[in-house]
Amino acid sequence: MSKNIRSPFILLSSVASIALLSYTMARSPLLPIFSKSLGASPELLGLIAGASTVTGIFVKLPSGALSDIYGRRRLLLIGLLFFAFVPFGYLLVTNPLQLLAIRFVHGFATAIFGPVASATVSQLYNEKRGEKLGWYSAADNIGRTIGPFLGGTILFLNMNNFYLAYAIAGVIGVAALLVGTNISIPEEKRDVSVNPWKKFSSGIREVASSRPIVLASAMESAQYLAVGALTTFLPIYALGVGLNAGEIGLLFLAQGIVMLAAKPFAGMVSDKIGRRAVIVFGLVLGALTLIVIPITVGLVPLLALSAVFGLSVGTVTPSTTALVADLSKEARLGAAMGVFGTIWDIGEASGPIIAGILIATLASFFITFSIIAVIVLFLAVVFIIGVRDPKGKQVK
Repeated sequence: MSKNIRSPFILLSSVASIALLSYTMARSPLLPIFSKSLGASPELLGLIAGASTVTGIFVKLPSGALSDIYGRRRLLLIGLLFFAFVPFGYLLVTNPLQLLAIRFVHGFATAIFGPVASATVSQLYNEKRGEKLGWYSAADNIGRTIGPFLGGTILFLNMNNFYLAYAIAGVIGVAALLVGTNISIPEEKRDVSVNPWKKFSSGIREVASSRPIVLASAMESAQYLAVGALTTFLPIYALGVGLNAGEIGLLFLAQGIVMLAAKPFAGMVSDKIGRRAVIVFGLVLGALTLIVIPITVGLVPLLALSAVFGLSVGTVTPSTTALVADLSKEARLGAAMGVFGTIWDIGEASGPIIAGILIATLASFFITFSIIAVIVLFLAVVFIIGVRDPKGKQVK
């Protein structure tokens, strides 16, 4: 294997792509349709969809901070163990409450792997950080794009055989773990004389008390408030307007392809003109698209809107991640990405839960998605007022 192929960045990006393929295949459109087949109400469906993200709220911050102390590679491999083996637990599910429990455990996969991987890329690259995070996020998105399409296709071809789809997701997760054992990360020297608990707690306090970092992280949370709602309830809406599981998979495929293409470009643009303008553009675009989707019918129009929504997400994510890294100290990158991931997951977990409650109460996808869009726009205004890009020609 060539030196280039074995580079930490290439291997990490490849592992992320495979692992997220498994994870998102288990989530959408598989999860909402599986939940509905088990008799879950809209409120419970929202809880099931948000359960894995709730895990991240509690686990991402300590995971990132622990990687500052014990090294990135060790934490990455622990995360990959959850990607590999938890999907097989879905084969034992026979009711909605069991599904809720397995989703909570599955959330440890991204809760551990996500912030540590972002911290690793940020640690490897001070120059062109936005661009490199964009490329990493694009690789991650290859898996996120193929996963829903593959899951939807398996359901369509195999008469809603949920258990076959989850078994395949597990096999793919094991493959990610096997590839991940080859990752070698140049770790910084750590001061072993400092008490690990003291270093852990001081790192969390330092990062969590930074208003710019918290506000920058909140923008990703706002974006994923919308993503969480759309990912969970777009399949239900699409079924109601006549699309089948395979066509729903195509909606997420279109969204993922555009998102994948946008991320490296958005990262490069944010390196040149600053993070804030790119982030605000993406938030506004996503909010407006969210309003239009539930008044649209037909495969082609929904494909187009799903692609535009993918552009909005692809614009925001690398820019917010890079901004948080810019605002944090090198020794606190793991903790910073943990704070970022925790706040992100608050939004992503809240999206399905809030949308489920609103849909059950209002019986309207349009009003529900419009309320969420207004929240996103309000938070964008708060961000404009409260955060400036770090000084300098290029954000570093």
